[in-house]
Amino acid sequence: ALTGKNIRQLRSLAHHLNPTIIIGKGDVNDEVEQANAALEAHELIKCSVLDTSSLDVREAANELAERCGAEVVQVIGRKFSIYRETSRDDVEKIKLD
Repeated sequence: ALTGKNIRQLRSLAHHLNPTIIIGKGDVNDEVEQANAALEAHELIKCSVLDTSSLDVREAANELAERCGAEVVQVIGRKFSIYRETSRDDVEKIKLD
């Protein structure tokens, strides 16, 4: 589990990211594979939830994080960030304090 200090650090890194995953009418089902690939490549990704989605933003964040084995870092407005440490060695890992 992430500590408060880890979450603050990840939130500051996520602030500058553009949404990688956009959740719409298909809800989370369609985006799980795409999110797994993005997490493996970047560890920290930002997602956006469209108004057409039947899920609210917190539900979408929790469901996607659970299916990807990641942790929700932050939920603000219609966007959220999730983090999972990558298993790849060729990716520069985020060093958590």
